[in-house]
Amino acid sequence: MELRLRRIEQRVGPQVHLYPLDLTLVPLAVTVLLGATQAGKTTLMRVMAGLDKPSAGQVMADGQDVTGVPVRERNVAMVYQQFINYPSMTVADNIASPLRLRGAHTPAAIEARVAELAAKLHIEPFLRRLPAELSGGQQQRVALARALAKQAPLMLLDEPLVNLDYKLREELREELSALFASGESTVVYATTEPTEALLLGGYTAVLDAGELLQYGPTAEVFHRPQSIRVARAFSDPPMNLVEGQAAAHGVTLRSGLELPLRLPPGMQALTVGVRASALRVQRRDGDLSLPGSVELAEISGSDTFVHVETAVGELVAQLSGVHQFTLGSPITLFLSPAMVFAFDGSGAMVVAPVEARAGATS
Repeated sequence: MELRLRRIEQRVGPQVHLYPLDLTLVPLAVTVLLGATQAGKTTLMRVMAGLDKPSAGQVMADGQDVTGVPVRERNVAMVYQQFINYPSMTVADNIASPLRLRGAHTPAAIEARVAELAAKLHIEPFLRRLPAELSGGQQQRVALARALAKQAPLMLLDEPLVNLDYKLREELREELSALFASGESTVVYATTEPTEALLLGGYTAVLDAGELLQYGPTAEVFHRPQSIRVARAFSDPPMNLVEGQAAAHGVTLRSGLELPLRLPPGMQALTVGVRASALRVQRRDGDLSLPGSVELAEISGSDTFVHVETAVGELVAQLSGVHQFTLGSPITLFLSPAMVFAFDGSGAMVVAPVEARAGATS
């Protein structure tokens, strides 16, 4: 399905939930709606599905105007944050329900499709159980299987993994990537987590406070965010931002540190952006040194996040593996100038890391 939104806007009384936006989804691909809570992801998804009618604008599906056409009259599959299943039906009957409602499949075909989806989502042992007898992760797999069974041209998933624990989220992310790769549906997946967007690939639409900031291939949006707002939304932990001043050979940071960057002419005050993953504790040729002291160190999954107070301000570094630090102890972070972003006074990106620029031209 090609889904096209034309000047879609959503207001509830005096509150603006979505500012006017245009968005055409790439058919049979995954589009991730990325943004913080209350960015407008769920509101936009409800408009796409036909659950809500927009205050203004048009929703076009394969060239037809479906604005205001309710979801029950459209072929759409949805998966929510909550584990929504039919409690009185077995797992097998839950998965089979959209196929039976359609009435176009034989009992043998339905049974085969249920078995196929149960195998893909690793819930074969639970087909005769009721949803209440399953764990949260298993219940969400059932909801996903039922949505996939519908084979709808448009599948919408509203933060489907948010209520699962870390290990289950990791497992299901990988499985979803493989399931969506079949290209059977146009998939829209809402999340607050940049990692999910990167793992799912496809395309990403970045939303913030009801505005669509950027849409494009996920790798391109990640490596070349058009603004500070996009960079913040697509960085976890948040991108380190340091104020600077244009100088003869690059940027002078407030500590007096010189950062060699090729800036467009006419630049004055600007903001330097550094992702936490670009900072390290081992020096490489050409690196700049940022001495400081450890303010906080925390382990998350297989990474260590260390907060360091430096002369340019507090920086957060994301280090692979588990590292032990003593609070207040001296530490030096290292940074390659080739890994730096720069944003002008309006917040627009003017410099991207060297490898991002190379990737865009290769």
